[in-house]
Amino acid sequence: MKDFFIELFEYSHFNNQKWTEIFTTCSANLSEKTIKLHSHILNAHHIWNSRIESTKISFGVWDIHSLEDFKTIDKMNFERTLIILNAYDLHSTIQYKNTKGHVFNNSVQDILFHIVNHSTYHRGQIAMEFRLTGQEPLPTDYILYKR
Repeated sequence: MKDFFIELFEYSHFNNQKWTEIFTTCSANLSEKTIKLHSHILNAHHIWNSRIESTKISFGVWDIHSLEDFKTIDKMNFERTLIILNAYDLHSTIQYKNTKGHVFNNSVQDILFHIVNHSTYHRGQIAMEFRLTGQEPLPTDYILYKR
């Protein structure tokens, strides 16, 4: 199962890096919503990694990052997740507080799946945002990645 999660996070990291390249080449046409959504993807990944590791959370859920920081933040998130995958039992339970201070318990496996699923969901919103501004979005289907 850990190998499968590594593949999923490689897929997610690949797409985040590709989107950042596209953002850089068409920065004049980017909507604020696109920047907000991609920043949110990166922030949420960081927050969930921090919750698993019980480390300080450095970003707010909706903090906005510069285009120049996207690749670096994504790379740090990806590398931390690989460490988590090697250090934690996927079935172990993590207790954490959400942004409203409520306490929850979830397995590492469920949290990791949530990170990937959450990122995919918001990349879909970014694709729609691209279409609304007359641009062709990056195809990010998992099966295309695997081909």
